[in-house]
Amino acid sequence: MGRELYVGNLPYETSENDLRRLFAVAGTVSTVHLITDPQSGKSKGCGYIKMATAEAAKEAINSLDGALVDGRLIAVSEARPQKPKERPFGGDHRKRGTPATSRRGR
Repeated sequence: MGRELYVGNLPYETSENDLRRLFAVAGTVSTVHLITDPQSGKSKGCGYIKMATAEAAKEAINSLDGALVDGRLIAVSEARPQKPKERPFGGDHRKRGTPATSRRGR
């Protein structure tokens, strides 16, 4: 089973095809996803790579973490699960098991 990797400190001009070619030296790349700003569409300088095998993921970390890409030292590590986002003002009412009611208009 494949493993997902996080890649940080990428040059902003790096494309998904560039990453696919770079990581192909370590093994088969399943997917590539660059993180972009939703409004401008420009890269945020990081992304996720899914390698086809755990061995390919280890090889990618060993060979590419700290590699120089267009003048920048990239960081490659195993991706961690995303933390749930906290909601402002006490969180989501459904978590406490209480119905959604409004006090407005009472």
